[in-house]
Amino acid sequence: MNDMRMTERKVGTRDTKISGENVDVYYGSTHAIKGVNVNIEDKAVTAFIGPSGCGKSTFLRCLNRMNDTIDSCRVEGKITIDGNDIYDKRVDPVQLRAMVGMVFQKPNPFPKSIYDNVAYGPRIHGLAQSKDDLDEIVEKSLRRGAIWNEVKDRLHSPGTGLSGGQQQRLCIARAVATEPEVLLMDEPCSALDPIATAQVEELIDELRESFSVVIVTHSMQQAARVSQKTAFFHLGEMVEFGETGEIFNNPRDPRTESYITGRIG
Repeated sequence: MNDMRMTERKVGTRDTKISGENVDVYYGSTHAIKGVNVNIEDKAVTAFIGPSGCGKSTFLRCLNRMNDTIDSCRVEGKITIDGNDIYDKRVDPVQLRAMVGMVFQKPNPFPKSIYDNVAYGPRIHGLAQSKDDLDEIVEKSLRRGAIWNEVKDRLHSPGTGLSGGQQQRLCIARAVATEPEVLLMDEPCSALDPIATAQVEELIDELRESFSVVIVTHSMQQAARVSQKTAFFHLGEMVEFGETGEIFNNPRDPRTESYITGRIG
């Protein structure tokens, strides 16, 4: 359990990967997330939608314990990955974050070469036994990030010298280099132009063959394009969760319908 290598599930391809039971999050006395219960499937894209400040990013950050870095934050309830409680005292958050990769809203490559951006995680987690191993991991990750062909001749150039869309795909390559089982994306396209957004969306669709992907997005169109399941958050509650087509075409809760039709937001 300590190394957080999740036991692989053999039954089918859409098993539950992440489970949240009665999850509450407090920032001091502010009740930010209220009693969320959810099962997130493996090898699928799950989108979190809702108005600004509704709690979707806060809940996303619970899934790799990023909220641990905020002194006033308290998480209650239970979150499991493959049945393992990620808030168990024996779990090392650093190891957890190798298993649950994260891509942020603004591309944030390290001030290092393209190669070293991707090699950083495998190096600190001891995933490569030799330079050849590391070279192989870097190439595989950059291919998974759909950016290898654009950077293969400039691997030792700074990652910060790439365009915004390339930087975000580099960050995705960096996130998958530690062979995570879950990939979290917090509005990964909000800083990108439409062409770069389309490239990242296409990449997300490919990544779900290997990972459980959870994406926070302010764009309902994006959620409809990339996800199989959608959760609608409002005022800290997860109001509705289900198949994306059902959420958008036949929402059960009037609050979901109001948000989708633009009456609240």
